[in-house]
Amino acid sequence: MDLREIARHIDEHQQQGKEMDKVTLSNPSLNVEDAYQIQRMCIEEAENRGNKVIGWKMGLTSVAKQKMVGVDEPIYGRLTSEMEMDTSSLSMEGLIHPKVEPELAFILKKDLKGDHIKPRDVWMATECVLPAIEVIDSRYRNFSFTLEDVVADNASSTKFLLGDQAYSPYEKSWDQMGVTIIKNGEVQHEGVGSDVLGHPVRSVAELVNMLHKEDIGLKAGMVVLAGGFTEAVNVEEGDEVVVHYEGLCNLSMSITK
Repeated sequence: MDLREIARHIDEHQQQGKEMDKVTLSNPSLNVEDAYQIQRMCIEEAENRGNKVIGWKMGLTSVAKQKMVGVDEPIYGRLTSEMEMDTSSLSMEGLIHPKVEPELAFILKKDLKGDHIKPRDVWMATECVLPAIEVIDSRYRNFSFTLEDVVADNASSTKFLLGDQAYSPYEKSWDQMGVTIIKNGEVQHEGVGSDVLGHPVRSVAELVNMLHKEDIGLKAGMVVLAGGFTEAVNVEEGDEVVVHYEGLCNLSMSITK
């Protein structure tokens, strides 16, 4: 099993926005550790093209999602410079079957590394918190995959939009903040901060602890998407999405051709 070749295969489909079969079909012995190596190799391909790693994202941060996939911990992916949206307009070009999720982004002011990181460590390293919308788009047919597949595909990472207004980490009790996602004027889902591993800050702490297994950590200035507050919402050309964050500014996204 050639992990580098699998990574190049996935990277090609990520770049071209093409559907593919699950890599576990042709590589049934692939495990999660292999999948994270493939993820890293895919990002190395992106870096060779001049892309830069600017942060991380957490996935499967709700107990319900973990049970669905049959795991007892979340997964993570890497965020690159070309994933960050400059405007609130999302083009369908190069996308397959995109979905959007409301999130919180933590922006770090200090490096954070270790295997016993606690929430207080995260707060001490956080400069600010921003409302965010993540766009996920699995390259696998019918958005169907195993845990190993989705990890190898960089946890379905595609695009993300950050709000313009930053908030102090001590602005509010983030676990009690309600979030509502609205598409074309109709409420799709409602969630609360505690849906993200009990508290979004715990998700960031868990990320650092997981990264320690690879002997890496978070760097100052990085963006960390803590995980979706709600189920992901399918979007297509012409859709208008608004996310209402209780006590914060709204965040909007328009889906274009």
